This record gives sequence, C-alpha cells and structure tokens, in this order.
Amino acid sequence: MSDMFCFQCEQTTKSSACIGKAGICGKKADTAKLQDVLTGALVGLARAAQVNKPNASTHRTMLEALFTTVTNVNFDNEAVTRQIEAVRNAKNTLLAQVGNPGVNTGDYDIEKLWNDNEDIRSLKSLLLFGLRGMAAYAYHALILGYSDEEVNNFFYKGMFAIGEDWGMDELLPLVMESGTVNLKCMEMLDKANTETYGTPVSTTVPLTIEKGPFIVVTGHDLYDLYQLLEQTKDKGINIYTNGEMLPAHAYPKLKAYPHLKGNFGTAWYNQQKELDHIPAPVLYTTNCLMPVKDSYRDRVFTTAVVAYPGMVHIDEAKDFTPVIEKALELGGYTEEHRMTGINGGTQVTTGFGHGTVLSVADTVIDAVKAGAIKHFFLVGGCDGAKSGRNYYTEFVRQTPQDSVILTLACGKYRFNDLDWGEIGGLPRIMDMGQCNDAYSAIRVAVALAEAFDCGVNELPLTMVLSWYEQKAVSILLTLLSLGIKNIYLGPTLPAFVSPNVLNYLVDNFNISPISTPDEDLKKILG
Repeated sequence: MSDMFCFQCEQTTKSSACIGKAGICGKKADTAKLQDVLTGALVGLARAAQVNKPNASTHRTMLEALFTTVTNVNFDNEAVTRQIEAVRNAKNTLLAQVGNPGVNTGDYDIEKLWNDNEDIRSLKSLLLFGLRGMAAYAYHALILGYSDEEVNNFFYKGMFAIGEDWGMDELLPLVMESGTVNLKCMEMLDKANTETYGTPVSTTVPLTIEKGPFIVVTGHDLYDLYQLLEQTKDKGINIYTNGEMLPAHAYPKLKAYPHLKGNFGTAWYNQQKELDHIPAPVLYTTNCLMPVKDSYRDRVFTTAVVAYPGMVHIDEAKDFTPVIEKALELGGYTEEHRMTGINGGTQVTTGFGHGTVLSVADTVIDAVKAGAIKHFFLVGGCDGAKSGRNYYTEFVRQTPQDSVILTLACGKYRFNDLDWGEIGGLPRIMDMGQCNDAYSAIRVAVALAEAFDCGVNELPLTMVLSWYEQKAVSILLTLLSLGIKNIYLGPTLPAFVSPNVLNYLVDNFNISPISTPDEDLKKILG
C-alpha cells in the first residue's frame, strides 16, 4: 500500500485515485493516513454502540469525526489526532458501562477496505462517503438544536457495516437505505434553518464590495454567520458571503442585518485567486478550504471542524473578536471594489427554496398547462477545478426559452450571474440554495407530480448534476432511493464505483454520464 490512497472526490488523479505523498486537494499523505485511522476508530465506536446505547455526546462525536473526513475540511494533523482521541474516549465510555462486551469492539484497519474486492469496496465506499456527507448536514442541524434518533442511529449502523465481511446482497440495501435516511436528515436541516431564520425569499445580491472594513464568510454554517453578524453590528464592518454561504441572504432573520452587504467572489475552487492579497479576513465555517497561500495566510480564520496548520481557530465559544480586530486592522478597500461573476455579471439572485416556489405553485402549473413552460431542468451540484465543468454553462445556454432552470450548490456559479429572462411571470433560473437544499428540489418535484397526477419520472424534469465531494454522494443516493431515474452525472463518474455497481445503477436508474450539451439536450428533448 502506498503512503496514501484516496478516491473520495471527483478531483482524483487521472480519475482514479490520489496515491503517494499528497492529494490533488492539497491533503498530505500523513493527514490522509490519520483520517483513515479516524475512520477505523469510528467503526470501533459503532461496534461499541452495538452493546451499549450511545447518548447525545456520542452522537456529536460521531458527527464531528465523520465531518472532519470530508474533502477540503481539515488539513491539520493535530486537529485530526484530537478527533481520534475523542472517538476512542467515547468508545471507552460506552464499554466501561458493560464490562466484557463479548464481541469485537476494536478499531478497523481501513486499508482492508481499500484492498477489498472491487465491488465490495465500491458499495462500502458509497455507504461511507454518503455517511460523511450526511454527517455534515446532521451537524449543521445539531448546532441549531435539532436532531433525530433514526438519523443518529443510522451512522452507527452504517459504520458498523464498513467493518463487517458482508456481501453485495447485504450491502446494497444498506446503501439505498442511506439515501432514505439522508432525505430525513435534509428535511431536519431544512426545518432547523427555516424555523430559526425564516423561510427564504427571493433576493438579489450585489457582487460589488463597498469601501471600508469587511469580513468574508464562506462555507455552509448559518449559525456561524448569525453569530458574526451579531458581534459586528454597529462596528462599521460589512459582511460578505462567499461560495455556498450565498443563500444566507434570502433568510429574513439574516438579511435583516443591514451590514450583510453582498457576495464576494464565486465558487470555492477560485479562492486562491480571489483571496490573493485581500484587505480583509476570511472565516471558514465548513468545508471548501483550499491550501492557504502566503498572500492571505495571516487573515484566514477557521471554526467548528475546519482546521489548517498555523491558522487561528475560533472555538465553540464563537468569540469572533480576532476576526473583527483583523478586519479593522486591514481596513478593507479604500474605494468601491467591483467584482463580477464568472460570466461578467454584477449581481445574482437566490432564495427560491420550496417555500418560495410552492407559494407560486398555481402560477407554475398554469404556465405548464398553457404551454409556456415545457421542461424543467435541475442543473447544479458541487463545482470543482477540473476541466470539463464548462459543460454546465453551455448546457444552460442551450436550454430552450420555454424551460425553467432550477439550481443549487456552488455549481450555479457557472451561470448564475447571467440574465436568463422570465417565463410565465417567473425567472427562468431559480437558485434553490445550498447543496442540502436538494430537499427543496425534491419537494417541488413531488408537488408537481401530485398536481399532474403522475410519477416524478413522468414529469418533464431532467436532473443534470455535477459532483465533487461526499455531500453530493449522499444527495445522489437520496435521489436513487426515491426511484428517480434518468439523471445525468458529471463531469466524470465516481472513481470508487466499480463496473458491476455502475451497471446496476445504469440498468435500474438509467444514470448517464454527461457527453456534450448539444447531444444531451437532443437526447432529453427528443
């Protein structure tokens, strides 16, 4: 076995795996090996949970540790080592209450998985990476005080299976079940966000940065943004979102802060260019952290499970004083700084979650019946730096004028700054939010199917998805668990999916790899 083996994201070397001293994401081999040890320790914790019921503290440990292993979250060996210790302490606490458990509760050697039969490895990888993605969503909900026992218990069930010598007949149903549980998890997070911050509303967000001190907040965690907004009000500091934090502008409780001004930059993979010599601090709340360049190393702050060597970390107390002081010290731009989207646009629109879209359901249904809307496309997902992702921009460009484009996650930055016009009194492009807001897309699809008395697969709806990391895996499994077919997936298919497992997905769900926008649209629209 080489120093490193990792194929959990789309960016893998030669679409196969990152092997050797470092990954394409910038993760070093020693960090990757520690994350493997952490994963093996989580299997040990899941084994202990078979003999003694875990509690709320155990659940949080499970979520934080799984979240730590998601791509572009944690590059800090010391932080990962602390997570390993926390997991083993949680396991020992469970075992101390039962004496001799009589079963194997040891840690699992993850290299056994990487060297397993390719079909078993494929199914276990789908399960493991789906669990990692779901853990991120469950963590965000937990921070807001929301949890669900079925969701919590499935993490132990799934991680236990990773360490067992099970065959395809046992693993495949569990992979599909993970998609079902993730739907419940995304529903829980949707409830947590909307009950805490209100139902998102359509909101236009400028891309221009005003002069004066400011802070850029990236990631996904709305709670961290809320705390920062509270701590910076009346301090003369403006707040700008970045990446997946853009949809925060649509939540009434957050948009009520007048110093939440706009959005800085585009998708996560552009950060090394967009943050170069930025005169402001950047707060990373979740994943999407790339290796930090020297030109802005002194102004990067992390919080929650995000960590990078040498960066200032804000602990659970969420005292953002160091970030605030750095903003005042740097002073921001001396005059208005004009930024644009990837295509040169100066503003973007967000806030079309299921609450907003379903509030105008009658308008949508009437537009379909009148022939004004003939097709719906869901085009979105995780973006990335690898070539081929301009497909999504060109695909949207070529969609007919009588179609609506729903979008979500950071893949929307490929085209969300362009004016796509209106149709039936509605904008042709509707940003539904973060990656977890795939739940909104599902709610809208189900509502349309009910309105037209048909199945979701019978709707004039096509999903054209881009994937990068593990949250996209969990969403894909959710769509498959609902029986949704004819999904177009790109820019490449997951390297961890074996030919036999891929054939199963193609035969049962008609998953198609993207080709060219022209060819795919001809296939979709006939």
